[in-house]
Amino acid sequence: MTAQTCPRQHQRTMDSTSLEPSLYTVKAVFILDNDGNRLLSKYYDKELYPSIKEQKNFEKNVFNKTHKADNEIALLEGMTIVYKSSIDLFFYVVGSVQEKRGEQGRADLMLMAVLNCLFESLSHILRKNVERRCLLDNMEGVFLVVDEIIDGGVILESDPQQVLQKVNYRVDDNPLSEQSVLR
Repeated sequence: MTAQTCPRQHQRTMDSTSLEPSLYTVKAVFILDNDGNRLLSKYYDKELYPSIKEQKNFEKNVFNKTHKADNEIALLEGMTIVYKSSIDLFFYVVGSVQEKRGEQGRADLMLMAVLNCLFESLSHILRKNVERRCLLDNMEGVFLVVDEIIDGGVILESDPQQVLQKVNYRVDDNPLSEQSVLR
């Protein structure tokens, strides 16, 4: 049978190939405040939510499903979402749902490792003050951390110490804004 005579079979074939294990594990990373407003977002799959409007709508749906829950993982719109909250921030890492038995558990663990690395790295940069105001005051470092952990959806690093070493950030250093004033 061809795809024209049996579209259901063709659809299943397309779906199973698109869910094969891939280096491109992370579809998106975003940080929202306690009102669900976007503070940072990076989408690595341009076909998933191509417009900012679609991205914000997805983020709103994710926030509405997760902000009152005590879980660490959610499934929404065919995506696996791992998340963590701290004071007035919500951290999200989004990946695809794996179809094969056993693959989903590994994918979830990889996404959770990325989330934990992101949170621990930011906690160090923000001097354990992981809250909205501190995050906004240190956005340069936040973007550097995200870029060291993930590049184009590929997980590069999941060890917070390695990430901090790569961004060359030490707690003893003055924040960038203080360095500018001192010079």
